[in-house]
Amino acid sequence: MYDSYLHKLTSEANVIIVSIDYRLAPEHLIPSCYDDSWAVLNWAAQGTEPWLKIHANFSRVFLAGDSAGANIAHNLMVRASEESHFVASLVGMALIDPYFGNGKPDSLWTYLCPKSNGINDSRFNPAAHRSMLSELKCSKVLVCTAGKDFLRDRAWTYYETLKKSGWKGQLGIKEIEGEGHVFHLFNQTSEKAKVLMKSIVHFLA
Repeated sequence: MYDSYLHKLTSEANVIIVSIDYRLAPEHLIPSCYDDSWAVLNWAAQGTEPWLKIHANFSRVFLAGDSAGANIAHNLMVRASEESHFVASLVGMALIDPYFGNGKPDSLWTYLCPKSNGINDSRFNPAAHRSMLSELKCSKVLVCTAGKDFLRDRAWTYYETLKKSGWKGQLGIKEIEGEGHVFHLFNQTSEKAKVLMKSIVHFLA
């Protein structure tokens, strides 16, 4: 599903996508997914891959993902914002149906991350750390959610907290009514999936 969706996004947005096959739980618990994604981001930024070096625009870097991938994208942006060699190239971040919990104790998170501080761990609930959000170095952020997504409220909380944090970038949110979590993967040709795709393409322009 991801492969076909990303091919569509690549074509419509005229972008190059590096899709990360990070290690998965339960064999590899957090922070493996963050470490793998950070390693790939650094690999891409080095510009040593010949095809990327020829075709990619390294001055316009976006981080994006859905669900857990959105969580990873946010955490990568936090880390990259602290590294001077990344700051100039970071343009934006698209978070689709982000996995930031739903305000309740989350057994999945504590299982994936047994050394977690709980539901207010900054990696899991960034809205509980407003000062960290204010330090993001990208210039624009798009948050997407769906009306029936069980994680919808936290997506809106992230948006509202970032808006009030003092961060100076361009912030938008898109909610697709009547749909559930990552619906765009399961019915990629539906009209609502096309609406979401158009929003992401416009954001990446």
